[in-house]
Amino acid sequence: MRNSIDSGTDHKILADHASRYLGKTFDLLSERERSIVRRLIERRSITHDTNQSFDEKLTTAERMADKVAEFGGSWTFIVIFAFVLLVWVTGNLAASLWAFDPYPFIFLNLILSMLAAVQAPVIMMSQNRYAAKDRLAAAHDYEVNLKAEIEIMALHDKLDQIRNVEIRDLFARQQEQLTMLANFIGATKP
Repeated sequence: MRNSIDSGTDHKILADHASRYLGKTFDLLSERERSIVRRLIERRSITHDTNQSFDEKLTTAERMADKVAEFGGSWTFIVIFAFVLLVWVTGNLAASLWAFDPYPFIFLNLILSMLAAVQAPVIMMSQNRYAAKDRLAAAHDYEVNLKAEIEIMALHDKLDQIRNVEIRDLFARQQEQLTMLANFIGATKP
């Protein structure tokens, strides 16, 4: 099939599909809906892997932020973090006079605050990217669903046309049979 729709005849086809299946004129459709109608008429697929296309555009820093967020939200991080805290506190309490960070562990609080100050924005960046990825996937799902819905409506139209042709043929054959029967009855009457 053709790759582009530009001529006046094709615009009429676009307008017909838009009004028949979407209930709007082609000019009132959003750009996304126009694209779907064009792809429908050209019989082009609109499906693609949104995860792959999104992941291909990630920078190294974004990939690293995702890895940090993934590790920071894991049980491995929690266990290691709890172990380091336990060693830090136990070691400083046991060393009492020569403690690196004596009770109330001011240096530990500083390190924990700095860790939280760095880790929170990195996790937020990762969550924002996943939210953008979800929005992209939802938009793509909408396009696929709309095209599928239009295709189903078109199939219903085709089935209705086929059924109407068959009903007309049956009606015509029935009329022929009634005519033949009337002729037969008329010919057999004395």
